[in-house]
Amino acid sequence: MADAEVCARIQREASRVSLPFLPAPGSFENAVAFFTTKLLVENEAWVAEEDGVVVGYVAFHPGWLEHLFILPDYQARGVGPQLLAKALEDGTPRTLWTFQANERARRFYETRGWTLVKLTDGAGNMEKTPDALYAWSG
Repeated sequence: MADAEVCARIQREASRVSLPFLPAPGSFENAVAFFTTKLLVENEAWVAEEDGVVVGYVAFHPGWLEHLFILPDYQARGVGPQLLAKALEDGTPRTLWTFQANERARRFYETRGWTLVKLTDGAGNMEKTPDALYAWSG
């Protein structure tokens, strides 16, 4: 439960700053429940710490990178690349979704060898926001 709360807080803070175009999030309790019953159960997850504080996390499973979130004050300090490297260390291909409007994330992945596969109008995602599918082949 503690890991779920920490990850939910990181996701919410990073989204608030980096994804202001998204609809307002639901309750914090629902976010913690999602992390507890789904994300942290169905994925391998790793956190990054600085001075004993968890500042980011990555969640992934075979074929997919599900989440990579870094607290805003710790972005552009090497935390994201370290967590991404952890998720990719087995060398197997992965795919991920990000929002089209999240230009910073798109640049982050593209400069690390991810290839744009397709763009959508967002009709198929929970946020109803245009997104982008990326692939990494190792």
